Order: sequence, then structure tokens, then C-alpha cells
Amino acid sequence: MSVNSIGGGGGIDRVLALRAQILERNQALQRANATVAATPTAPTSAAPKNFAASLEDALNKVNAGQQRAGQVSEAYERGETVDIAKVMLARQEAAVGFEATLQVRNKLLSAYKDIMSMPV
Repeated sequence: MSVNSIGGGGGIDRVLALRAQILERNQALQRANATVAATPTAPTSAAPKNFAASLEDALNKVNAGQQRAGQVSEAYERGETVDIAKVMLARQEAAVGFEATLQVRNKLLSAYKDIMSMPV
């Protein structure tokens, strides 16, 4: 018995196709958000405060997603009536949020290193 025969023909293929669609949509949303973030909306004097608040808000959202994924996973493990698709979706959302946060951190660290290595 193969993995594809479980739950009807092509079940794994459908899940992988849905995952690919989710990742494509996430990349499109990230490109759209980057375009919106690139347009200046506030005066430069308020930028550090707004940047810090935005960064803190983003980190709080990622943390909330991680906690929600943990709660849903624990509920599923306890045997509560939680759909496995919801569990997997919550875990994927948390993973994507964490990966995005990690990439932002890497870019900020790279920019800091570039600035510190500039001659004065």
C-alpha cells in the first residue's frame, strides 16, 4: 500500500499543490507589502518611533501565531476534536512568520555590518 493510496488517489499530491499555492500567495503578499512599505508615509523625524513600533507589532504577531499553533497542536494531541488541516495550517503559518522574521533580522544585521564597515 502506497502513501498516495491513503484517502483516495492523489491525496498527498493535492496537499502538496495546496501548499505550493499558499507559498506562492505568501510571496505575492510579501512583495505587495514591500511595495507599500517602500512608499514614505510619515515624516523622517517620526520614522524611528514608527519603525520600532512596527517591528514590535510584527514580533508580537509572530509570537501570537507561534502560541496559537502550539495550542492547536496540543489540543489535537490531547484528542480534542480539532481538524488536522487546521493544525497543519496553523503550524505552517507560524513557520512562515518565523522564517520572515528571521530574514528581516538577517537583513537588518547585514545593513548594520555594512554601515559599521563604512569609512568615516
